[in-house]
Amino acid sequence: MKKFDVEITETLQRKVSVEAASQEDAERMVTQAWNNQDYVLDSGDFTGVDFKTVGEHELAETRTMDVLLVQPNAYPKKISVGTELEDLQAMVGGDIEVTYPFEDEVAIILNESGKINGLPLNRAIYTEDGDMQDIYAGDFLVVGLTEDDFGSLTSEQMQKFEEQFHQPQMFVRMGRSIMAIPVPDDMVKKMEEKAAKSQEKSKPAPDRDSL
Repeated sequence: MKKFDVEITETLQRKVSVEAASQEDAERMVTQAWNNQDYVLDSGDFTGVDFKTVGEHELAETRTMDVLLVQPNAYPKKISVGTELEDLQAMVGGDIEVTYPFEDEVAIILNESGKINGLPLNRAIYTEDGDMQDIYAGDFLVVGLTEDDFGSLTSEQMQKFEEQFHQPQMFVRMGRSIMAIPVPDDMVKKMEEKAAKSQEKSKPAPDRDSL
């Protein structure tokens, strides 16, 4: 797909008669009268229109990728998101941090300042031995990796990480350690319903003039 700049030229034309000693005098008189707005051409003087392409531009295609959105107190969701930095920042609510905690060709994109800013704790990340390695705060994305960029998850990756992050977690401090506890399904359902109602209330009311 390309973008073209097309120039539209409308032609207005009017014949006026003047008495003069010569052609040059006649043209000078008409020019002066036109400059003084004695002659104002309007739609009645329209004689034609011309269209001419004066520019051509390549349009950058908007790329999207299929990724997994993991939010606190909610089940993971498969979504499509743009690949630009601004798109990713919008999804996590701020500057991004990228981590690679798994051997799979995937990355985690999260809010760089999530913990500092007090975002809700989301999911724990574990080592191969099952030890808690980290806790991510706020929304995060599980994305695929290409040779030089982020990309869509494969169907196998989507299924694997949906299962891995399926159950939301709550976190309880036990002495010097923190324990991750799965949130029961009935509680997850209530929290998702509450979040949906909150989003519905936050929608702007329709303009009366449009009703």
